[in-house]
Formats: sequence, C-alpha cells, structure tokens
Amino acid sequence: MLTIDPSLPAPLYEQLREQIIAEIASGELAPGDRLPPVRQLASDLDLAPNTVARTYKELEAAGYLETRGRNGTTVAEDLAGNETHRQAAALTSDYLEAMAALGFNLDRTIAYLQRNVGRSHD
Repeated sequence: MLTIDPSLPAPLYEQLREQIIAEIASGELAPGDRLPPVRQLASDLDLAPNTVARTYKELEAAGYLETRGRNGTTVAEDLAGNETHRQAAALTSDYLEAMAALGFNLDRTIAYLQRNVGRSHD
C-alpha cells in the first residue's frame, strides 16, 4: 500500500518512487502488473498529477515500468522478473533510504555517487 507523508524531509515524488521500487523488489508488484492511472493515483494519495507523472516517467527511464499508451503503465516484464534486478532494486532502495536518513535528497545522492564512482576500485 502506497502512502505519502508530507511531514518527511524527502520530496513527495521520491517517497512515491522509493515505495514503488520497494514493492517491485519485494514481489508485491510483479512483472506485468498494471499501476493506477496517473490521475487516479494522484487523487488517491492527495498528490498533484504532475508528481505522479514525474515518478512514473523516472521509473520508466530506469527500467522499472513500461508505459503502453492507452494500455496504461505496467511493471516492466524484461527486468522486474529477473532475480538479479530484484536484488539490485532492493539494494538501491536500501541505499536511497540510508542516504535520505543522512539528509541527502536524490540530487545530492546522485552527485555524491558521481563524485565517488571508481574511487573504491582504484
């Protein structure tokens, strides 16, 4: 069940994105499962439709979701069912949660990763 807490420091779209990733990683959302339409989910969670649309778009770009026009948005078939992908999604979700607990938003987390990629493997 998706819930949004406006009192948390994480932006609303990040909360939604992390929860959807967690549901995919746990198997609660399976490959091919259809997500609610943008307007319906926005209404259910008391969010602006653009917030949900942004989240869906980011998750689609990351390979978690597929949008098929009038057929709606579904969990991606090719990646979501792959065990390696599930493990990577769980690790990613854990990492994002840990960084958020340290006060890092998504942009700061990405910048941190970009600065530090390769340093541990030098």
